[in-house]
Amino acid sequence: MVTLDTGAILAATRHLQPVQIRWRRHLHQHPEIANQEFETTAFLKKELRRLGLKILPLKLKTGVLAELKGGGPGLTVAIRSDIDALPVPEKTGLKFASKVDGRMHACGHDMHMAIVLGVAALLAENRPALRGRVRFIFQPAEEEPPGGAQRMIAGGALNGVDTIFGLHVDPTIPVGKVGLRDGAMMAAVYDFDLVIRGRGGHAARPHLAIDAITTAAEVVESLQKVVSRETDPAEPIVLTIGTIHGGRARNVVADEVRLCCTARALSARQGRKIPGIIRRLVAGVCRAHGARFEIIEAPSYPILVNVPATNALFGRVFEALFGPGRVVPCDAVLGGEDFAFYLQKVPGAMLRLGIMNRRERAREPWHSSRFVADERALYYGTALLTGSVLAYTG
Repeated sequence: MVTLDTGAILAATRHLQPVQIRWRRHLHQHPEIANQEFETTAFLKKELRRLGLKILPLKLKTGVLAELKGGGPGLTVAIRSDIDALPVPEKTGLKFASKVDGRMHACGHDMHMAIVLGVAALLAENRPALRGRVRFIFQPAEEEPPGGAQRMIAGGALNGVDTIFGLHVDPTIPVGKVGLRDGAMMAAVYDFDLVIRGRGGHAARPHLAIDAITTAAEVVESLQKVVSRETDPAEPIVLTIGTIHGGRARNVVADEVRLCCTARALSARQGRKIPGIIRRLVAGVCRAHGARFEIIEAPSYPILVNVPATNALFGRVFEALFGPGRVVPCDAVLGGEDFAFYLQKVPGAMLRLGIMNRRERAREPWHSSRFVADERALYYGTALLTGSVLAYTG
């Protein structure tokens, strides 16, 4: 690793803090959900142009690709931020709370955008010293499968890119620390709807009907055995039935039931097995009752797999900037993240940035209506990514 001027990075990052806080609070007050991030896109383009970056053409209604060319030839690094908010009503009581009813940055994407904008600002100020190029990916629709990553990739986001960096705020890690994990960090997601079809009839004469509700009840019980009896207990898997709908009246045997389901796995091998196991179990139950079924698969995300070399770079840079003892091991989670699609194309990693501070109530989980982030994390995330770019390209 090249020798970093850590003092200069930290001083420049500290000087930028008031601007980043303004960016973050503006974005927090104006959240937009997946594929509707029009004002967010316009704001990002305005700030990036002001910083002197080139906006690259992108055939998407929302999202931004920007590039910074350094003073000399070298490698190309991409940095990704997601930009969408969630359909969650904010209940934080913050002075800069969301101004949009029923919409909130409850997963920290406002923090992500402010950090990546900050990296662009710092690198633009030091363009002559930068080698190679930096591609800034502001991606729409991370929260809504199939997500925006694949469309950004199709639009050229990774053309010529040698590595990609990502980060996600984490309310379980104290502010001032980062979490790293090699290999699988977030799960493959298999989302599906299951429709069970019987034959309707009168509740007083159930023997002349095929009850989709009782069949569905057995299916639900059978699906719970996918994890406990059909897969390797050493490899984490979860299967959840989130909703179930069926029936029209108390005296009518239901002819159709729909279940909305999700399965998650941290092993590619286990993930490949799940759809077949589900189909076999459902087919067996339905056959026993004379019912029929249909599985409607929804768009899903692959396993997010971090490259150890990129994590090692993050760890070295963070310790060079802030001293030892601030890099912590990060648990794998069974949530999904479409950053995984980028990592299928080029090597890289996603780090977890600590935002927890109990005194500021910054401890609520992702997607909570009371989700709060300690804004000091902007300083740590910006310095880390800036230093990592300079170390990688230098």
